[in-house]
Amino acid sequence: MNLKQRAYQLKIDVPAIFIALQKKETPILAKALALLTIIYALSPIDLIPDFIPVFGYLDDVILLPLFISLTIKLIPVEIFKQCQQEAQSLTRKDLKRWYFALPILIIWLVTLYVLVQLFNYFYN
Repeated sequence: MNLKQRAYQLKIDVPAIFIALQKKETPILAKALALLTIIYALSPIDLIPDFIPVFGYLDDVILLPLFISLTIKLIPVEIFKQCQQEAQSLTRKDLKRWYFALPILIIWLVTLYVLVQLFNYFYN
């Protein structure tokens, strides 16, 4: 499996893990690890801070895929396949809803504008 295929598979597996977290057929240990994986993936706090050169991203490159693969191994195969199918259908539907990103883009642009204005104010 090449890097592009792995990236696509990861794009399906992460939402599938979230879907499996909500299913009552998923074992408790798998749910706990899935919750830990999702929290770690979305958390701004890392084991090694990202600003440390090379090592900062090493935990994201090693720990996150490790958590994902362990979580997938704990979920029964038939349940995870069903969750993957649901995740694929979600991805196809949501691609047409790019406009949901507009509020986030506007917030970033306003923040950038304010930072530039503050910089100009203090340094000019």
